[in-house]
Amino acid sequence: MKKIHLNISIAGKVQGVTFRETTKYVADQSGIKGFVRNEPDGTVYMEAEAEQWELDAFLEWCNDGPDRAKVESCTVEKGELKNFMDFVILKK
Repeated sequence: MKKIHLNISIAGKVQGVTFRETTKYVADQSGIKGFVRNEPDGTVYMEAEAEQWELDAFLEWCNDGPDRAKVESCTVEKGELKNFMDFVILKK
């Protein structure tokens, strides 16, 4: 039962389509901790922490996104564990 940390960047039609809100809902239902935010370049960036099997299912969802989204790419990198307490939407 070891948590891991992932940095996830999603490109495509992912802003203005409730991507962040739906991501928070999915993360909360899955026990994922971290954050999601829109980036100035039109991508969505998130950091997520959970066990590998939970993150595998979450990444599967990230590759599709909500109904109105059109995900073109989902880039994932492992990162340092930050021990997030919950999953939040960050607004700039």
